[in-house]
Amino acid sequence: MKATLILVVIVIAGLYSYAQFQPDVRLTNNPGESIASPNNAWCIAASHDTVHVAWRDNRHGNREIFYKRSTDGGMTWGADTRLTNNTSPSEDVCIAVSGSSVHIVWADQRDGNAEIYYKRSVDGGTSWGTDTRLTIAAGESSHPSVAISDNMVHVVWQDLRNSNEEIYYKSSTDMGNSWGADIRLTNTVNASEVPCIAVSGIHVHVVWEEETSGDWTYEIHYIHSSDGGNAWDTDTRLTWDEAESLTPSIAASGDHIHVAWYDDRDGNDEIYYKRSDDGGLGWGEDTRLTNAFNVSYRPSVCTDGQNVHITWIDNRDGNNEIYYKKSSDNGNAWEADLRLTNNAADSWRSSVALAGTVVHVLWEDTRDGNYEIYYKQDPTGSEINIPGDANCDGMVNVLDIITIVNFIMEANPDPFCFQQADINGDGGINVLDIIGTVNIILGG
Repeated sequence: MKATLILVVIVIAGLYSYAQFQPDVRLTNNPGESIASPNNAWCIAASHDTVHVAWRDNRHGNREIFYKRSTDGGMTWGADTRLTNNTSPSEDVCIAVSGSSVHIVWADQRDGNAEIYYKRSVDGGTSWGTDTRLTIAAGESSHPSVAISDNMVHVVWQDLRNSNEEIYYKSSTDMGNSWGADIRLTNTVNASEVPCIAVSGIHVHVVWEEETSGDWTYEIHYIHSSDGGNAWDTDTRLTWDEAESLTPSIAASGDHIHVAWYDDRDGNDEIYYKRSDDGGLGWGEDTRLTNAFNVSYRPSVCTDGQNVHITWIDNRDGNNEIYYKKSSDNGNAWEADLRLTNNAADSWRSSVALAGTVVHVLWEDTRDGNYEIYYKQDPTGSEINIPGDANCDGMVNVLDIITIVNFIMEANPDPFCFQQADINGDGGINVLDIIGTVNIILGG
């Protein structure tokens, strides 16, 4: 009887943890196709209670970039906003947010070939500035990825201006008002494609897939800048197998760098993971995260400094569904795979983002007869409890004191872990929490 009771408790606890993801929410409803980015870029970003999504939509007969937001943590959603309006295709959108500043990049063919364009909102998505052309090159520029840290906006993309696909980088030091020169990050005879970028402070991390001479398969490569993108280290090859390693996704928090990709070294496409705990200088072993009968591919990864979250497309159920996996200890151990979607149609191209304890997931879905954008969330999926870790990087140091001061001064630091900053548990952030954080740092 006692053993049976224990078993029931374990089962209920497991169901409870799995039940944290809320029902699917349909975000678009139109006869045209609404598509998430095909290049593994993030189509969802969140800051505090505001969730921002962007996608490509052809409801008007042409591929245009659309935007939508929720200001109550994903509970309700505003109207669709059309961000581009021209006769040529706009696609490959990626979105990032810092406080009330929302930044979007995409590939646009209005100039006769694909170029990278940029647009921003400084009021949380209420209004938008004009389109800014970031590239002017004879070859196509496509598949951009964007990330933000403080006042810096970082963009990478793949570029054909040198008659070979290479990875390029560009940055703004004033939140998108002005932009520096294009910087070529790769220089090989083989194709370098679908880059993904993450930043943590002044450290910029980029991964991509690169064609390998000889067997002509793709491997995952990585490069790092420790000065905000001015100078770059030599690139590092992360995978070494004779199979295909494709579409990497990267996330960073402090010195912890997380990379996920899909790989067919096992005779089947599976999700693999690798991490660095020293800012990209050294890397651990490849970790296989999925082991399913059918293909698992196109992962998206995010982190808050302790928890690591990955979503991907999975065909183990006979059609494409979105799956999810989590690590609560910086990638050392992983929970079981969790199926997020369950319908007879196909669910594609997911993106995952965090804000506080909430895990936000977006994808495209054909259950309604055409491609529509869907969303779901886990309100408590990224709970962490490190008292004093106000900036959510998994450590307590002087940077957390600065983050708390910025919050008190209404500077809207992002990320900001309110519960961890509220040292005395009084429901507010004030000078007492600064004193409490100082005591933690001093070992008091």
